[in-house]
Amino acid sequence: MTYEEVMQQLASMGSEQTKKTFINHGALEPLYGVKVGDLKKLVKQVKKDQALALSLYDSGVSDAMYLAGLTVNPSGITKEQLREWARRANWYMLAEYTVAGLAAESPFGRELAMEWISSPDEMTATCGWSTYANLVSIKPDDELDYGEIRALLHEASTRIHEERNRVRYTMNGFIISVAGYVKVLHEEAKEAAQRIGKVQVNMGNTACKVPLATDYIAKMAAMDRIGKKRKTCIC
Repeated sequence: MTYEEVMQQLASMGSEQTKKTFINHGALEPLYGVKVGDLKKLVKQVKKDQALALSLYDSGVSDAMYLAGLTVNPSGITKEQLREWARRANWYMLAEYTVAGLAAESPFGRELAMEWISSPDEMTATCGWSTYANLVSIKPDDELDYGEIRALLHEASTRIHEERNRVRYTMNGFIISVAGYVKVLHEEAKEAAQRIGKVQVNMGNTACKVPLATDYIAKMAAMDRIGKKRKTCIC
């Protein structure tokens, strides 16, 4: 498919109801309102065309940007392109899912996660925490820096309630991810979850709730999922 064909297809697949839902979640114009499940139906038609995927993200249309993240080859994207993608991610689905998942599967995941976590920009910082959370979910434990992760657990558990809105959400998610996917650090992450307790996040005009980290970790343990890595974090 050409860029024009994909954009026409996206426009035809959008709905005002889905668009309204996304806006309630914080999405910004321009967007067509295409459901994520419907975007995934286009992946096979766009996949492996790196230039097309990059053009879709450059469009600035939220639906096209999300689709780009599903189709771009993470091993073929550059560090500067990822930085630009993070800079242009103007709401949490793009920052915490599209860019974070792609960065985690790229060769630059850890480096960019640490760079973004310290950013004064809320969406960039939340992208950083989400990138590291994704990274620990797919990377073998023996390739992880336990000391660095311990330091991040400490930072998240001591600063979370003073942080910016979406950063609080992704810090909470980071603690859950470490507890669930890094067996060596499971107990330490559980203790961090107990320290933070309930995390308050403004979820906009939605019914979404922030997962209670202790409960979520307990459910993962009950399902015998502790330490079991994911094959991919791009979704």
